[in-house]
Amino acid sequence: MTEPLHSNTIIGWREWVSLPDADVEWLKAKIDTGARSSALHAFEIEQFERDGAEWVRFGIHPWQRTGADARTVELPVHDRRRIRSSTGHTQQRFVVLMRIVLHGRPVTAEVTLTNRDEMGFRMLVGRQALRQGFLVDTKRSFVGGRAPKEVRRRNRGRVEV
Repeated sequence: MTEPLHSNTIIGWREWVSLPDADVEWLKAKIDTGARSSALHAFEIEQFERDGAEWVRFGIHPWQRTGADARTVELPVHDRRRIRSSTGHTQQRFVVLMRIVLHGRPVTAEVTLTNRDEMGFRMLVGRQALRQGFLVDTKRSFVGGRAPKEVRRRNRGRVEV
């Protein structure tokens, strides 16, 4: 049985999200109904073993064009997938499960790790996360609110390290 329409949260085509598993309070994300899984900008991706299980360590820069607030994250590998990008190129990617807070609602999402340096957003939120109770209004942006001005100003225009 499907949930009634009124139980869904309306979001815009871009939103500020939080990533509690990465200790990231603010990250600008593009909402992408064309993508099955979500994707996160990651660098220095390194696979390792912990207690007999496959894990991955990676760095993230929550802010574009700056290394401010960089984080190193370690999570169990959920899967590996061949992903076809919007440009048609395929790439093998690690998939991790991450909590994403979108418009104040926490969801668990399958997130692929990839270099998004050349992309406009550090993260894409895909259908697998959105079907957990979100409707996208493509005419709107930042329905769930914005990062505070002092946070945005602090990280604007710094040079990537």
